[in-house]
Amino acid sequence: MTYLANALALLIQFAFGCAVALFVFRLLTEAVRADFYNPICQFLYRATNPVLTPLRRVLPTWRRINLAALVVAWVLEVVKNFLLRFVAPDFWASNLGTLVLGFADLLNFFMIVYLIMIFAWALLSYVNIDARNPLVPLLGKIVDPVLKPLRKRVPLVGGFDLSPMLAILVILLVQVAIVAWLMNVGHTI
Repeated sequence: MTYLANALALLIQFAFGCAVALFVFRLLTEAVRADFYNPICQFLYRATNPVLTPLRRVLPTWRRINLAALVVAWVLEVVKNFLLRFVAPDFWASNLGTLVLGFADLLNFFMIVYLIMIFAWALLSYVNIDARNPLVPLLGKIVDPVLKPLRKRVPLVGGFDLSPMLAILVILLVQVAIVAWLMNVGHTI
């Protein structure tokens, strides 16, 4: 029975992870004012507009942050954790703990997304890739707000930009210190 429960838990995590990714990327593209004519942005807008358009009447954008997309992503994480309570035998959390775990999972998702994007951006700087590819300018716009403050403070060493490495280190520290603590709180309350 536990093998079937583990498989079902994996399917739940995958399905909800894909849905959360849509809303998180929509939030990020709006926050950095990515080019709307980028095909990736158009896909994100078309996929999320049926849910976000009615919600934006209640939850407007605040300082370029789409609160409706943020709330939908958090609710999806909470529902995922609620379903995992009943599917996975070793997963337990109270109702309040499920809300905290949803926040922790969403924060962890943001950290993982930025970790992957910064790593990919650093790799792309060493590879000759077509700049007309729609992913390249979008990726650059999304990681720039994180890397720009670090570039001002960290000098180039031998012509190498060390800001991606420092950003990855900070992200890993946030995961170890804050996300792990929030997950522990969510499981104990």
